[in-house]
Order: sequence, then C-alpha cells, then structure tokens
Amino acid sequence: MADGKDIVVVAIARTPFGRFEGALKDIDAPRLGAIAINEVLDRAGSLADRVDALYGGVGMIGANVLTPVRQAVLFSKLPEETPSASIDRACCSGMTAIGVGMKDLKLGEARAIVCGGFESLSRTPVLWPRQRAKIGDVAATDPLLMRGLMVDRPIPVYTGDEAVRQGVERAEQDAWALRSHERYFAADGEGYFEFERFGVDVKDAKGRDVRMIADESPRADTSLEKLAALKPVYGGKTVTAGNAPGLNDGAAFIVATTRALAEEHGVEPLARLVDYTQVCGGPTSGSTTPAVAIRKVAERNGIDPQGWDLLEINEAYAATPLLSTLVLVGGDRTKAEKLRSRTNVHGGAVAIGHPLGASGARVVMTLINGLRRRGGGRGAAAICGGFGQGDALIVEVD
Repeated sequence: MADGKDIVVVAIARTPFGRFEGALKDIDAPRLGAIAINEVLDRAGSLADRVDALYGGVGMIGANVLTPVRQAVLFSKLPEETPSASIDRACCSGMTAIGVGMKDLKLGEARAIVCGGFESLSRTPVLWPRQRAKIGDVAATDPLLMRGLMVDRPIPVYTGDEAVRQGVERAEQDAWALRSHERYFAADGEGYFEFERFGVDVKDAKGRDVRMIADESPRADTSLEKLAALKPVYGGKTVTAGNAPGLNDGAAFIVATTRALAEEHGVEPLARLVDYTQVCGGPTSGSTTPAVAIRKVAERNGIDPQGWDLLEINEAYAATPLLSTLVLVGGDRTKAEKLRSRTNVHGGAVAIGHPLGASGARVVMTLINGLRRRGGGRGAAAICGGFGQGDALIVEVD
C-alpha cells in the first residue's frame, strides 16, 4: 500500500556515455556533472525548487579537482547555498550517493535530493611524485591501471583469477559480453534508452558544434570470433578489452523525494526506492559483492534473493554478473541461467560503458526504465566497487 513517507524517484537523466578520449573528452568532470544535474532538475518540474542537498559519486581521485561535486553544483542552476558531498566508494559511488540521499529523506532532513555521479576518465591525470630526487629518472604512475596498495595485481587480473577459481571460464565471459551488446542494440533500436538519456552539445574532430545523442562504446560488429581473438589485459587469465567495459566519460542523476511531496506538487512518481545497503568483503571479492549485497537487502525485507522481475548488476566485467548470479543461486547453474535471463536484459556496461562515478546511478535508472516498460514489478540494482565493496538497492514500480 502506498504511504506518503515512501521514498520515490520523480526524475532521471543521464548523458550519453562517451569512449575514452571520445566526444566528451573536452568537458571536465564538474561541468559534465552540471549538465546532467540541470537536465534532471528540468525533468523534476516544480520539485526542483524543493531540493535541499545534492550527493554525487566520483570514483577516480576526486576528478583531479578539489570538491568536484561542490564545483558541479556551482556550475549548475542549483542555488549556491545548496549543500553537497562528493562520495568516493569507487564504482559504487553513484549508488552510495542515492543511499545517502534516502537516509536524509527517511529522517526528514530534506524535502528532495539530487543523487548520482559523474566521471571523466579521459581527463584523469598521470600522477607525478612530489617527493622526487633532484638527479635521476622519475617514474609517473597512471591511476587508470586500477591498482591498489593492498593487492599485488590490477583489478582485471584478480577478477579473472576469481572467475576461473569459481568455474567461470573465458568463453562464458565472452558469450556474456556478446549478449550485452546484442541486448543493448535491440533495446536501443526500440528507443528504450531515450527515457533516461539526453543529448549533449559537443565539438567534433573539426571543432564544429554537434549534438551527441548516442552512447559511443557499443559495438554492433562484435562477434564471438573477434572476442576470442583478444588477449587478456595485464597478463591475466580471462579479462580482455572485449569482455570488460572501456574507460568512459558520463554523468547520471536522479531526483528523489517523498510520495507525499510528489503528490502535493502533482508529480507522478516513476518508482519507489524500497531499501539500500552496502557491504564489503576481501580486497579481491568484488565480483561477488553485488550478490552479497542483494541477498542482505532482500532478506532484510523478507524477499526471496532470487525473486526479482528484473535485475541490474553492473558489468564491471562480464565476470561480475556471471559470478554474482551464480552465488545468488548457491552455485546451481540451471537456476543461474534462469536468473540471468532477467539480468541486464537491455545490455550492460560492457556495451554501454562504465564511467565509474555515474554507473551506480545508471543501473538504478535503467532498472526503473525496464520495470516501467514491462508494466511494473520489483527489481534490484547492484554494483561492485574497488577492492571488495558492493551496493544494492531495491526498486518497485506500481
């Protein structure tokens, strides 16, 4: 039964996701975030004037600027008095931002909240050590290699190791990657993403003004043969440039409020945000933390962890939804295939792209989109974050 205290989403918006050094490369991260903030405020109608705070995820070293989310607010049409916070939980950041906003709304600390995130990996700098010798060679480091001080391997390498250890081999990951592209193009051909995506003005290679309306990463010519020919990255076992997302740029935000305030303003809720949780495991456990988070939030709400109309599990790698669905069903491969038929049914990040700070919000809006198109239902969105983090959120659409 609907309750005035329900937390509901009243607007969603994301930019097209750009390739590394693609169409969005000249827009710095805070301005890119502001573009999406302004669009989602326009879509929120009169509730835009009731926004009391903004929470934004940025996954890669603060977007190379001081307080990137505060700067995005100042670039946006929000009043400069609007409080904000930059959240760094790696790839989970955009979903964590929604979870923080939900807590404010539950406690009555805000009337409406803008939540989401942004990323410009194209503008992520190479790091030069400040404490360097006056004489001799100095080595710079590239944060896009996704290394951590507590592990001895890049994330793609230990992800492949974990996949093999749990029986998910390279061929299965390539097949999922192909399916991600096929599902994406089928959905995009039906106009599916127009509900969440909006065009952005950019410059083309010759400096001319153009309108970017499509995601850049999806590859219509992907095939199993082409995927199989790719070598694993960084000397790993299974993860390649084909069964993982690229490095991407993009921004995604939602506006959340209470059902009572939405009704007061005559705004129809798009979906209800039921509950949110975050979990952590060992530093190399990321490919299964979405399952751990889904199970935790499902059991807390008396829901079968396998009983979803739709699932969105971010494809940090193709291995991630494969491993997480397998864990959710206790290793039963027959049940896993049934669950996968309801997972990322419109394609995932392997096709769409993965701007770290934006992806947590993107999977939530894609889930809302999918549930609405099927006529309602209940689903879960989940995402892993660097070095063993995971988030999950339950969504219902009447």
